Amino acid sequence: MDDFYPGMKPAPLVISRLFEAPRETVFRAWSSAAHIRQWFSPEGCSVPEAEIDFCAGGVFAVCMLLPDGTRSWSRGSFTEIIAPERLAFGGNVSAGGKPLFNVQTTVTFAEEAGGTRMTVRQDYELFDKAALHAVGGATEGWRTTLDKFETLITRLVTPAVFGSFTLERVFSASPSQVFHALTDIDAKGKWFAGGPEQVMVERYMDATPGGRERAHGRWPNGNTSCFDALYFDAVADTRLVYAYEMHLNGVKISVSLATLELSPVAGGTRLVVTEQGSFLDGYDDAGSREEGTGFLLDQLGASLGGPPLTGVPPANCSA
Repeated sequence: MDDFYPGMKPAPLVISRLFEAPRETVFRAWSSAAHIRQWFSPEGCSVPEAEIDFCAGGVFAVCMLLPDGTRSWSRGSFTEIIAPERLAFGGNVSAGGKPLFNVQTTVTFAEEAGGTRMTVRQDYELFDKAALHAVGGATEGWRTTLDKFETLITRLVTPAVFGSFTLERVFSASPSQVFHALTDIDAKGKWFAGGPEQVMVERYMDATPGGRERAHGRWPNGNTSCFDALYFDAVADTRLVYAYEMHLNGVKISVSLATLELSPVAGGTRLVVTEQGSFLDGYDDAGSREEGTGFLLDQLGASLGGPPLTGVPPANCSA
């Protein structure tokens, strides 16, 4: 380590992996910030920010969030894009505003065994002795990075999955109070969130036919979610129907149709929520949407005040 000098050029890194996917799909995983944020970091790290302009001369800028909370930026530009065969980009890596090294990355995509072999080569020029550690661990870093890349590729070649569920709650509040909590932006803001750590960075709502609603939140680890809805029907104190997209870290994971029906019961209101969804690009819901909706309905009940009513027959039971 004592032989380090500014401008040092260690041996290049070369790593390759075979993916069971067409070249066009593997190549596409490099083409947008939404995709890059899902995989361009080793295990234990994440990409909270990225800017990708996928053309020769276009921006390639990635912020990597390290386990200790440090943000390391790689900023550069694409020098070559030949779809779906080859791409190259150069840039510099810094941490805490201090330049560490320059890196030139070249990626090739070759058809092999019915899939695609992707080969990554990186050439380095070091400016700080601290960069020796980063470059020394690059091979292992790329191994776990490509594990994430493979997960994304699997999603991109997996067809949509469909699902539906119905949930019911009975609240000790009037239909007008429940409807208000569902359609007023301030009232809905008290319960429609992913927990206390989520910070809402964008929020608007127009719960009328043709109106839109958007709730864009961010967590401390840099992950983001976005609920983007279009309302088709709104009958006061009775019914709401809307379609919505869900995005995680800028990637659309599902499109759903939701119907909310309110009916009066003795001492309160029955709310029945029915959702039909398409989960995209291999996103594995595994029941989390139903579980998450149940969590939100419980938060809705808490915001209305008073305990939920018990002993009320479910909506599909006859008297």
